[in-house]
Amino acid sequence: EFTGCDDDQVLLAYKNDSIILTRKFQSVFAPNLAILKESGVPESTIIVELVLHPRIFSVKPDKFRGIVEEVKKLGFDPSKRSFLTAVQAFLQLSKSTWERKIDLLKQWGWSNEEVVSAFEKYPKTMMFSEQKISAIMSLFVDKMGWKSSYIAKRPVLLAYNLERRIIPRCLVLQALLSKGLIQKFSLNFLVESTEKKFLQRFVIPYKDPYLLKPYEQKLGLPE
Repeated sequence: EFTGCDDDQVLLAYKNDSIILTRKFQSVFAPNLAILKESGVPESTIIVELVLHPRIFSVKPDKFRGIVEEVKKLGFDPSKRSFLTAVQAFLQLSKSTWERKIDLLKQWGWSNEEVVSAFEKYPKTMMFSEQKISAIMSLFVDKMGWKSSYIAKRPVLLAYNLERRIIPRCLVLQALLSKGLIQKFSLNFLVESTEKKFLQRFVIPYKDPYLLKPYEQKLGLPE
């Protein structure tokens, strides 16, 4: 029995990685699936991950068990889908790299719980380079004066391009604040909104050509 999968799921898993129907399934895949079940990962979650990302189950069982234990030590809940996402990330990053990134986020004031929560909300958080994380956190916290804990609650903010989006928009915001033209704003909207919505909210209503100038210059747009 193929761990509870129906025929369509077996076919999809085979298309994603044909190795699952070879001898390696019994010697590698099956033990790794058993490790997850023992750890409390729901079978339905295992099946979905096996179908979509079968390659993560192809590592040697001893190594796989070690990674599962490391993820549990970090505080990830085996009953949540993010647990397997963390396992997948551990397979892509070395333990030392993972630990360096956790230490870096803690240096910015994140607790271990906030690191885990951020990863659960946005799994790509730990895939960003240390340079990118440091540069964005430095801008948000040191230069803009925003709380690090807020970024921890909205880790997707770390995903955006610093030079092409975050800095130009922060320049506009700083100009608005310095002129007393704005008091309340949403950091989420500032960074995540589309170009059109950003201009409609932070530039067009004020009819001030000088607001757009630093924005255009930073983006390299014609004046």
